[in-house]
Amino acid sequence: MLLMERTRPHGFWQSVTGSLEWDETVAAAAARELREETGLWADHRLISLNKGARFPIVSPWRARYAPNVRFNQEHWFLYELPARRTITLNAAEHRQYRWFPAREALRRATSWANRSAIRHWMAKRQLGA
Repeated sequence: MLLMERTRPHGFWQSVTGSLEWDETVAAAAARELREETGLWADHRLISLNKGARFPIVSPWRARYAPNVRFNQEHWFLYELPARRTITLNAAEHRQYRWFPAREALRRATSWANRSAIRHWMAKRQLGA
């Protein structure tokens, strides 16, 4: 699993994340964010997990949102690759990336929502779904 360390705060490891642009679908946003943050182009391998998380916006990210926006709704997608790829990071957002086995990614992910998404994927995979 791919995790990237954010430039700020230092030590914050996460998957690809992002925000919807005006009039954009969640699938289009997922594909765009994948491309912007990794250089990978989404295709038929970009799969909605039909799940996500709703959570309050924490203080390090508050300035990115309108004053009346208090919660994020996250939508989880999976992009399976047959092998590891070289990633082209957006240096304004991420310092480095690493590929991890799923259990290690689960330990390294800073965001509880990322950990929940990894657990969800692991459970689905274990069930053969």
